[in-house]
Amino acid sequence: MNIVRINKKNVFYIIFALLLSTVKEAQMGGMADFVKHEREKRNTNSTLQEDCPANKQCSELSVECLNCTTDPGCIYGKTITSTCTVRNEVKCVGEQTFKKDYICRYCYQTEHWEHKCHQKATCSSVASPQQFYRTNCTVNSDIVCLGHRRFMKNLPCNWIGGYRWSTALILSITLGGFGADRFYLGHWQEGTGKLFSFGGLGVWTLIDVVLISMRYLGPADGSLYI
Repeated sequence: MNIVRINKKNVFYIIFALLLSTVKEAQMGGMADFVKHEREKRNTNSTLQEDCPANKQCSELSVECLNCTTDPGCIYGKTITSTCTVRNEVKCVGEQTFKKDYICRYCYQTEHWEHKCHQKATCSSVASPQQFYRTNCTVNSDIVCLGHRRFMKNLPCNWIGGYRWSTALILSITLGGFGADRFYLGHWQEGTGKLFSFGGLGVWTLIDVVLISMRYLGPADGSLYI
């Protein structure tokens, strides 16, 4: 029978090394959290300085510069009076505390003209059935509402890429035989075919004039006409 002898000194060194490594990792983690917090703090202060100018009337500041009371138990659609106080780090002119009316609703329930959404061009606007995409939206700075001021929303894919329907139609009528309309809309292969076939001896040109006039033929990137 073999007897395994354990060196107490080596065991002590191993345990001490493990403890030392754990302490270093904890310190590094704490330092990383501190650096992240300081960076977020500087970004917040920089944003506040841009959005909350010191020479502006306090009552005219955006809601991001204020601390406004809201009542989650209010009746939906009812106009409520909120008490707003300027944030401690914000400097402004006039009374620091004032009243502000708002409609009882959550921020994601605001009308489309009361918030701004990040537009995406990753879907086809001319697809059938119509496509939707999910994006980030932010409530306008003068709107007081319940909940988070940034939220996700489904929007119809209706982005534009700068192509004008009138320009495409004029090119199709005047220079369609040379494929200018197809080149303009980004259909390079079809444009080359029209160019070397002289607009399909006029037949292809006539068809494209009809398709563009009906808006059936659009930009190759899937965007809408301006």
